[in-house]
Amino acid sequence: MKADHTNYFSRIGIGDEEVNKKINACFNTIFFDPEENFFHETDPDSACMVDTGNTDARTEGMSYGMMMCVQMDRKDLFDKLWQFSKRYMYHENGKYEGYFAWSVGLDGKHNAEGPAPDGEEYYAMALFFAEARWGNGEGIFDYGSQARDILRHCVHQDEMVAGGRAMWDRNNHLIRFVPEADHSDPSYHLPHFYSLFAERADEADKDFWKQAAEDSRRYIALSAHPKTGMCAEYAEYDGTPVLRFGKNFSFYSDAYRVAMNIALDTMWFGRRKETAQVATRLQDFFYGIPAEKYMAYQIDGTPAAEPAMHPVAITATLAAASAASDSAYADEYLREFWNTPMRKGIRRYYDNCLYFFCLLMLGGRYRIY
Repeated sequence: MKADHTNYFSRIGIGDEEVNKKINACFNTIFFDPEENFFHETDPDSACMVDTGNTDARTEGMSYGMMMCVQMDRKDLFDKLWQFSKRYMYHENGKYEGYFAWSVGLDGKHNAEGPAPDGEEYYAMALFFAEARWGNGEGIFDYGSQARDILRHCVHQDEMVAGGRAMWDRNNHLIRFVPEADHSDPSYHLPHFYSLFAERADEADKDFWKQAAEDSRRYIALSAHPKTGMCAEYAEYDGTPVLRFGKNFSFYSDAYRVAMNIALDTMWFGRRKETAQVATRLQDFFYGIPAEKYMAYQIDGTPAAEPAMHPVAITATLAAASAASDSAYADEYLREFWNTPMRKGIRRYYDNCLYFFCLLMLGGRYRIY
């Protein structure tokens, strides 16, 4: 199947030139703006993406930054982020050998030892794209072999490392929230990545990744509420919400990414009725709620007494849903997103990462390499 590189903003009268200008401006803000960037050079050859709300570097942001760079053809920045990741976050031994510590200080000191699987899957995909776009180098810059090694650990850690645990449950092909957990995070499910892993990872795991892609598509639909389309941040393998970290609500920051993931899977590998329904229900539920009124919610739509921490991220991902949605309001979400500026201030990191990815995909520039 040929990937869809439609400029969805053309539906609201925005041409390719204007879209490209906005994408470039967004990238430049994230990496170079003296006030609003969150790209931080730490050594002459390395750099990190700073979670500005927590003043740390996370595998989520590091791998996101690498994906941004390979999409925008910035090998120089990509290599600096990868160097930091391998130098300061990578585990050479112990039960997490082959994984990355999910949070480190800007000096590289570990805040936590355990990994977060959404980082590993983005690292692997960004590295495969780097291999295809720029070719392999030596050592850690042999991008393809590095990606395959990451995925080998993700699937077989328990077989490879004493005391280790795989990031995927091989019995149901579902990604775990963390290796120690026997539940998932719906926003971690990237079936469009897994379909490509089936082609590029170890040949022995080809069938595993094919099945993981299909099972993840089913899981997204299973974990989404049948009326609102909302998924929980964390969920059991049967889709039932799991409450963690003292929260009494389940549709919150992580969960916003589900709509973005459905959109990209639709663009790259075609539309599926079950996930299109999720996108449609989300847009129908949120229609008429202004961004300043976004809250934390139960997945049935019941609001909690907690404002959304990342309202710009909600705006961006609801617009991304337009690539899959049948909602009568789909174009209005595109217009709302186009007219929404990037977030400024201390919480800008997460919002603007999702802002960039949604802008890139809706502009038709999020490519398979």
